Amino acid sequence: MRSASISRKTAETAVDVTVNLDGTGQYSVSTGVGFLDHMLEQLSRHSLIDLECTVAGDLHIDQHHTVEDCGIAIGEAVAKALGDKKGIHRYGDAMSPMDETLSRVALDISGRPWLVFKTGFTQVKLGEMDTELIEHWFHSFAQNAGITLHIETLYGTNNHHIAESIFKGLARALRNAVEIDPRKSDAIPSTKGMLGG
Repeated sequence: MRSASISRKTAETAVDVTVNLDGTGQYSVSTGVGFLDHMLEQLSRHSLIDLECTVAGDLHIDQHHTVEDCGIAIGEAVAKALGDKKGIHRYGDAMSPMDETLSRVALDISGRPWLVFKTGFTQVKLGEMDTELIEHWFHSFAQNAGITLHIETLYGTNNHHIAESIFKGLARALRNAVEIDPRKSDAIPSTKGMLGG
């Protein structure tokens, strides 16, 4: 099984993450930010990536460091679990409807991190989470996972639905991209013979 653990300790946070790319979507998440917990549970369940994530952060200041470092550590764990990326599909995309909302997510496990984020919120907070930090989580994740990630909400009005649709979209796209292609399980999916750079 392709699994990895990351322990990230700073003066601002202590983050412990374990992922199993070949899991069944089992999760244990505790970040101290309830809405983020809910989104990470959706990410695990719909990607079938097992996820354990605990964060002790400086929430007495604000949520920024907790959300950022959580995204960094999960991204690092995914990159580590992918190893040399041999045999993966590499690309994934998903149309993600949730009631009145429709989002699309496309990604390339390229080793060249990039985020295009065309999603907006009309509320400052969802639960106790600052909505501006949602984009920041995706940026931190993409940079550290080495993923080119495009996210766009085509339409939607309910802020909770918008957030959930993009996390579920990431989950479904990631599920496809990390799966092993049985026709090329021994090859890195690039004409260069490597991913990244």
